Amino acid sequence: MHPDKNQQDAIDLEIVRTFSETSARIEEKLDRKSRRERKKKKGQDDEQDNLKKEVEMWQHEVTVEELCERIGTDVETGLSSDEAKMRLEKDGPNQLSPPKVTPWYIKLLLQFTNFFAIILQVAAILSFIGYALTPENTDNLYLGIVLYFVVIFTALFTFFQEHSSEKTLEKFKNFLPPQALAIRDGNVVEIEASSLVVGDVVEVKLGDKIPADIRIIENSKLKVEMASLTGESEPLARTVECTDANPLETKNLAFFGTLAVEGTAKGIVVNTGDETVFGRIAGLAASSGNSQTTLQIEIHSFVILISVVAISLGVIFFVFGLFRSSDIIQNIVRSIGIIVANVPEGLLATVTVSLTLTAKRMAKRNVLVKKLESVETLGSTTTICSDKTGTLTQNRMTVLHLVYDGEMHTAKTSTTESDIDTENVAFKTLFYGATNCAKAVFDAADMEMNPELPIDERKVNGDASEAGILKFAEKLEPVMPIRRNNPQVSGVPFNSANKFMVTVNKDEESGLFRVLMKGAPERVISRCTRMLKSEGVVPMNAEDKETIDAHLRVLMSNGERVLGFAERMLPEKFGPDYEFDSERENFLDEIMEGELCFVGLVSLLDPPRESVPYAVETCQEAGIQVIMVTGDHPATAKAIAKSVNIIKDQTVEDIAIERGCSVDEVNDSEAKAVVVPGWAIKDLDEEDWDRILAKEQIVFARTSPQQKLIIVENCQRLGKIVAVTGDGVNDSPALKQANIGVAMGIAGSDVSKEAADMILLDDNFASIVNAVEEGRLIFDNLKKSISYTLSSNIPELIPFLLFILISIPIPLSVFLILLIDLGTDVVPAISLAYEKPENDIMKRKPRRAGKDRLVNRKLISFAYFQIGVIQALAGLFAYFIVFNDYGLSPSTLNNLDVNSFFATSVQEDQRWLIAQKSSFNQAANMRVWFNNESDFSQFFSSQPPTGFIQQTTAVFDELPSTPGTVESSSLLASVPGTPVNEQFNNMFKIVGFLTQQPSCMAFTCEVNNELLKNDLSCFDSSVNEGSVYYTGINTGEQNDNIGDSGCFELWTSEQQTQTLRHAQTAYFVAIIIVQWGDLLITKTRTLSIFQQGMWNWVLNFGLVLETLLAVIIAYVPFIQTIIGTAPIRFVHWLPGIPFALFELFYDEIRKYLIRRAARKPEFKLGRFLDEYTHW
Repeated sequence: MHPDKNQQDAIDLEIVRTFSETSARIEEKLDRKSRRERKKKKGQDDEQDNLKKEVEMWQHEVTVEELCERIGTDVETGLSSDEAKMRLEKDGPNQLSPPKVTPWYIKLLLQFTNFFAIILQVAAILSFIGYALTPENTDNLYLGIVLYFVVIFTALFTFFQEHSSEKTLEKFKNFLPPQALAIRDGNVVEIEASSLVVGDVVEVKLGDKIPADIRIIENSKLKVEMASLTGESEPLARTVECTDANPLETKNLAFFGTLAVEGTAKGIVVNTGDETVFGRIAGLAASSGNSQTTLQIEIHSFVILISVVAISLGVIFFVFGLFRSSDIIQNIVRSIGIIVANVPEGLLATVTVSLTLTAKRMAKRNVLVKKLESVETLGSTTTICSDKTGTLTQNRMTVLHLVYDGEMHTAKTSTTESDIDTENVAFKTLFYGATNCAKAVFDAADMEMNPELPIDERKVNGDASEAGILKFAEKLEPVMPIRRNNPQVSGVPFNSANKFMVTVNKDEESGLFRVLMKGAPERVISRCTRMLKSEGVVPMNAEDKETIDAHLRVLMSNGERVLGFAERMLPEKFGPDYEFDSERENFLDEIMEGELCFVGLVSLLDPPRESVPYAVETCQEAGIQVIMVTGDHPATAKAIAKSVNIIKDQTVEDIAIERGCSVDEVNDSEAKAVVVPGWAIKDLDEEDWDRILAKEQIVFARTSPQQKLIIVENCQRLGKIVAVTGDGVNDSPALKQANIGVAMGIAGSDVSKEAADMILLDDNFASIVNAVEEGRLIFDNLKKSISYTLSSNIPELIPFLLFILISIPIPLSVFLILLIDLGTDVVPAISLAYEKPENDIMKRKPRRAGKDRLVNRKLISFAYFQIGVIQALAGLFAYFIVFNDYGLSPSTLNNLDVNSFFATSVQEDQRWLIAQKSSFNQAANMRVWFNNESDFSQFFSSQPPTGFIQQTTAVFDELPSTPGTVESSSLLASVPGTPVNEQFNNMFKIVGFLTQQPSCMAFTCEVNNELLKNDLSCFDSSVNEGSVYYTGINTGEQNDNIGDSGCFELWTSEQQTQTLRHAQTAYFVAIIIVQWGDLLITKTRTLSIFQQGMWNWVLNFGLVLETLLAVIIAYVPFIQTIIGTAPIRFVHWLPGIPFALFELFYDEIRKYLIRRAARKPEFKLGRFLDEYTHW
């Protein structure tokens, strides 16, 4: 079955909560005050405690007159319109409170309050403050704008994704009839059911849904179906008199949401809306709160961890920076960089998208996910408490055996042939009872639309067992003519207390009335004194009962549901004028008189779904315990459990039978399986529960929905992660209590669907197994995505650490960090959500929620200290190569950027960098002049020995006077286009004097009116060794013929900036390249990449896309201007490739050794790697 369009539209129903519940709840937990939290919790607990109390009502116990007096109404005239209006305004409409809907603008604002968004906003504000204090440094302005753009874009992206997929669901709309007949002002009027108030007098007829809780005051054989409340499908008769103090058991109340299937009645409304019994159950399910899923807890823990680390590092290096520099703004900006580098800004968006993709994929597998995080919870499930009927079985009861005339016979099915003698008198009598003692009928509309439909495919209105008998009988002889010729005149419907039903039919042949009984065999046999055989009716003796019991044991051991049949032909005193009033207390005694005749047994089998046995085995291989919880007889339940592999070993009873001893003589620990009947549950203490739930194979039989809740609570008490299936209204508390509630899409009530976290669209247990696999897959894929995302944090952090510790020019800017986290990394991280499961995914044990964390030490170690370090080395390698190619070897970079003077945009902080050429080849290798502190100190005593010379006037006040000037040289001005800076000329000559080398800027000199192209003449040692010709005039023409002895060079701030941008771009590109390797190795946790293959085309696209983004960032001019990148040569793309290949080689070897250890546990190295690196 595939979901239709409405189901597909509802797939993302709860995506609105995903990002908000993950991030906003985290923020709420971090920020809310404990006092307010305690008060809120107390209020919720009080509310839930009130809902859990037994239903207390008095309206059914008083007389109608007293009731009218107390609630102010009249049975004849009803309420006045004015009074009804006042009560409606006071009490509110007669409808269940819908779930609270958060306004869209609040949802939008919530996107700005998750923890990561707040960190980025604070960083942006600090950047703006930095720009305000130093407006000439536009980097802070750009950074603040980019940070806020990231926050706004992420918030809008998430909001619109949620908003587009959110659908307004009218909760419980099917339970409230749109119209109701009420008496107002003495007139019967049709009004909206939502307008009913306490005191209204309403009329109910066949086919109506009861519009509120009503007290019956007039009754004409009204029967209501209360399956939505009690689970019982048989209609229950209503009366005017109170029959029980318990409001749920008395017959003079009819409850909101139940269906009138027979008769008519008049009643007084006593409860409306949320105050109805139905409303209280729905309220209990809603008020139990949405406890955090295991995934929410995991993400919350991770966010706290990573945020503490990020903020701590930011604060530590801010304080450390204060000791290294007095510029507090620069320290703030650096701290921002460290925090941004550690915060995976795109993580929550990645989680949201991954969950959404998984939910859509699950819908194709017949699982509708309401709460996305619950998918992962199901993946960590250790126990599944499953219903039997319709979930493990087909919910298509088929007659398999008949017992009549003391013998067992087989009915014809798709796999068996019939050996029934249809001419046998005993069979004919059994057939008569099977066809007439029933309510089920073929759906008339379906029959009209599909008259040629095979009998087995016809739709039946009625109980599943009756439907099976109806189809069996129809194949032998049309049923409806038989029923018309033998009409029912009275009867007692089936109920859970009696466990039988009785009809009184007018017999066609004799004209007399015939009593027919059908029900639980033990109940039917206990009322029989005779039995029918082929030779006639004979007294039933002990031997006959033993024979019947033997047949029963065989049938039940096969998992068949068995019904007993009996009859009595009433004597002539029950003539046509006799009133068969089934409401009379002694009615059954009157018509039976202890003279029932046992006719036979009919057994039915609800065959297991074909996919279930394999699905159960798959769960068991995955370490998941499957517990059957059913209302069937223990023997039947046990047989079905065996057929679907829930029970494989012996129970204590089996061992006792095998040994021929009593159950008490068998040690309980010898049995791996146990079948617990519902009637024993109330007597179990905690120790008993521990003993039972320690068994591997468990079945609970003859259980009620309330007992299902007890079972769930005890499983959770033992630390189990419990998934529960349910379909009735009274299952909703258990569904809500479970870690993961699973409702049935076909048979489930709307309340159960609301209480559940996911819905099986085909009611098939195998679909749960699919969901478990998807849950494990999403946990695996989220781990992979997080590992991929975190690994780039180290190469983002290391540049700031080196900048702070040894003052090298910073290798990576904050802009480029953001582009990695929210640009190049996003699509590859999301693409891992499309990764197919590894072949061991359903062979592992369930993860331990408290220990096997989403982000654990092994993942941190792998992402940070293994792959992250490799990536950082790749980035630094590319960075050093670029600087070296510009003439600055790695050894010269230490302390080059003290006080952030290198490549600064602040004019007063700009310095000229002194470098000296060592050769004149294309590599243009240079070294910074570090070792001349003693030589320069006499001229530049105020400057640290970093190779920087400041070009402001104050620095040169102590320079010796020099008669020469550089006459032509706007090129040498501190700022191009400004007048020549004479102090530069002085500095130029001092450097030349001390280095005894020409300037690498290579100007020709004119000496003694003669043009000399050899610029060594400017510093001619032959004229006066160690002196400079101050009279040399620089013509401004570049000399192409520079000598071989080297020269010195002064780098402007612009030259420094361009060099740094090239180096930072190379570092950025190197990270992109090693992230190729990281993406490939995170495709799998244990398999080789060659085993998994490259069939994830979204991931392949992500590889291409991140590369294209790197090209755009490096080579598009206007982006270069904003971000601060520069176009690098092709050769500078290559340094990262060896590191990417090393990542692949290292991880392939690691995984191989882990896989080998799985095959050979004695392999110690593999076990060590599995223990400490298998994340």
